[in-house]
Amino acid sequence: MVRPPLPDAVPLPAEQQEEDDAPERRTSTVPAELHGTRLDKMLVTMAEEFSRNHLQHLIDAGHVWVDGVGAKSASRKVLAGQRIEVDLVPTAESRAFKAEPIALPIVFEDDYLMVIDKPAGLVVHPAAGNWSGTLLNGLLAHHPGAAALPRAGIVHRLDKDTSGLMVVGKTLPAVTALMRAIAGREVQREYLALIHGRLAEEFLHIDRPLARDPQSRVRMAIVPGGKPAQTDVARLAVAETADGPVTAVRCKLHTGRTHQIRVHLASRGHPLLADVMYGGRSVLGLQRQALHAQRLAFEHPGTAETVAFEAALHADMALAWQQVVPGRGGI
Repeated sequence: MVRPPLPDAVPLPAEQQEEDDAPERRTSTVPAELHGTRLDKMLVTMAEEFSRNHLQHLIDAGHVWVDGVGAKSASRKVLAGQRIEVDLVPTAESRAFKAEPIALPIVFEDDYLMVIDKPAGLVVHPAAGNWSGTLLNGLLAHHPGAAALPRAGIVHRLDKDTSGLMVVGKTLPAVTALMRAIAGREVQREYLALIHGRLAEEFLHIDRPLARDPQSRVRMAIVPGGKPAQTDVARLAVAETADGPVTAVRCKLHTGRTHQIRVHLASRGHPLLADVMYGGRSVLGLQRQALHAQRLAFEHPGTAETVAFEAALHADMALAWQQVVPGRGGI
């Protein structure tokens, strides 16, 4: 749970921050009934709120002592009367929801919401492997009210390596209204993408259900019975390159499933450039998937007026785009 901010968001003194970040140390003596049991099982009796797996990590990291000597193995047997000490260093998950000053490329901001032009490489929400340095951490530092909002006001996400526009609510009513608008398919989201191959159709409507890939939980796939997913694809230009034909397209989402555009286009034999997960190759200088959230339009939750925003392609994709659509690098 996120700790509520201090009044007027006054930062804690450095020495107080260090004190708050210091782990709790617990001490116990091995009772007779646990004589001969494993060290990690003893630790479970001392810190039931932590998983056994996390406690094993604490042993490996040198945060556990037996009679004052650092423990090396979770499987070692403890003896009745031995003194066990453990520094309860919090899990990465519990430390994830902390404010971190991060430069946020803000396109628009008022009392209700923010529109951000997310750079490729910025993770939106803390998760395994990315417990800090995320957009959420930056939002918590940017405005105090974020700490009281679900997911700090984030109402939709972009993949780590997708660039472009996102809207974030700054009040609970705004967050609720935006989430309802997204669920009701009232938010217009358009993307620019570069795909392998020559797209034959000038316009393509893809309606294929998506779910987790049964063979790999990190991927999505076309799965009968999955969640409905619909994408409109408009061909903008086709170019022959040294690495084969490349097509520039504009995609409009009717639904917002995880990896939707990436999977839908790959399912038609046209993976995104540099999208290695779904069959793309790193060509035209791109080292990340060629996908950019270029346009965002919705009803403002405070004024009820329709607002629209556009973001030019970021430098890496703009250079690649110019090789397919000359003269329109910052479309």
